Amino acid sequence: MFAKKKCNFCGKDISLGYGIMFVKNDGSIYWYCSSKCRKNALELKRDPRKLKWTTFYKKGKV
Repeated sequence: MFAKKKCNFCGKDISLGYGIMFVKNDGSIYWYCSSKCRKNALELKRDPRKLKWTTFYKKGKV
């Protein structure tokens, strides 16, 4: 069965055939919905809980 994946940075659902898969040397897999999420996570090392457009920000404010 095919499962939808969630973006590891913003929390959005990723449709089949879309998204960016990043695999670390230790074998852990990270999925990103766009290059915006990938750059914020890997290059800029930002915390998704501090950005208003992520779902992790909204969950912390409840």
